[in-house]
Amino acid sequence: FPYECLQPFRLSVSTLQSVSTRLKKDMIRGLGKHTHHRAPVKMLPTFVRATPDGTEKGDFLALDLGGTNFRVLHVRILEDEQRVVKMDSQICAIPQEIMLGHGEKLFDHIAACLAEFLDSHELKGQTLPLGFTFSFPCEQLDIDKSVLIRWTKGFNCSGVEGEDVVRLLREAIHRRGDYDIGSVAMVNDTVGTMMSCGYRDQSCEIGMIIGTGTNACYMEEMRNVKRVEGEDGRMCINTEWGGFGDDGSLRDIQTDFDLVVDKTSLNPGIHTYEKMISGMYLGEIARLVLVKLTEDKLLFDGQVSDALQTPGRFETRFISEIEDTGLENTQRILTELDLNWSLGDVRLVWLVCDTISTRSAQLCAAALATIANRIRNNRGLDHLKTTVGVDGTVFKKHPNFSQQLQATVRLLAPRCDITFLVSEDGSGKGAAMVTAVCPFCILLTFRPVSVSF
Repeated sequence: FPYECLQPFRLSVSTLQSVSTRLKKDMIRGLGKHTHHRAPVKMLPTFVRATPDGTEKGDFLALDLGGTNFRVLHVRILEDEQRVVKMDSQICAIPQEIMLGHGEKLFDHIAACLAEFLDSHELKGQTLPLGFTFSFPCEQLDIDKSVLIRWTKGFNCSGVEGEDVVRLLREAIHRRGDYDIGSVAMVNDTVGTMMSCGYRDQSCEIGMIIGTGTNACYMEEMRNVKRVEGEDGRMCINTEWGGFGDDGSLRDIQTDFDLVVDKTSLNPGIHTYEKMISGMYLGEIARLVLVKLTEDKLLFDGQVSDALQTPGRFETRFISEIEDTGLENTQRILTELDLNWSLGDVRLVWLVCDTISTRSAQLCAAALATIANRIRNNRGLDHLKTTVGVDGTVFKKHPNFSQQLQATVRLLAPRCDITFLVSEDGSGKGAAMVTAVCPFCILLTFRPVSVSF
């Protein structure tokens, strides 16, 4: 390969198979009664014991917190028409000072946004069930009790880690005293995506997010979930696969650029796999590579602009834009970054973006293939046919990501026929769907055997 610093990003099929084998071992550790507390892949029980069957109906509220914006939705599920209708929604920004401040202020902000939504849509007199999508690693103790393990994705609110986020939300609503909510179903965004897509396609048993962060969930056989009592049926497991490699098991495929991104992040040593795949980090990896190539006098006549030297300045969306329309977009972006470029520079920048996004898709595919192969083996099937519900801007916006991911999954899981279904408002509608399915889930819920953080 002509550019030495790009070579470590190029992963062979045998390397991807090795990654998949390592993840399989970590998933088993995460499911174990006595090994889960040491497992980097947490494999968290969600207490969702069923996927939609098309008979759900009613009105629900949904809250979706997973990034810098927070959404409130009013959702109606129509049984007769077998469809989910998003009646109304509102987006509330979360200021940086709240993301990094005390947790009480975060939940007061959420409660205020919900109050404003209920007021503006004349819903304040009603007590509706609530689906709460909280897209951070949590230890779920029941469908309505979930303890934050750690913050990710730029959040670092004090006083929340180790606490039940449903209780914190209810306390914030109680402090206001001007409205109330009904039953709560706590939902990770992957579960919401799976449930939302599952209403449209009842063979959907995997949910996957590839956006700001990355994660997946799937329906695991209860007999394998050693941390929860009960042997019959299935339970949705939130893998938290972003933590894969936190014990150093992926050091052989981490590049020097990955190590810098990790070291300079808000959570060094945490979410190793996510930092090689997701939208929060891909742009920064690309920026570091471009700086290195420029310092080696392979780009821009060796002249690095102040903009290119600024962390975070090369955004992940630039990668999608550069690979989508090629030369014209690349020239515009490089000009905005105060770089003097040649046609050769433009082509090399495209190659850098393509190399980094391809690795992201391949690593995501290796993890997804691990899950698909596990489901097939769990059920003793020669061939598995299943659907993956997908959400996230990287999957949706990047021009080649989904094709690269699907091609790699076919190589790594040749006996699995996987259909991909892109979620429409998955986290919000899916949270409402979990609330609708929730009575069935609660009837089948068992208490956890033990809990460790």
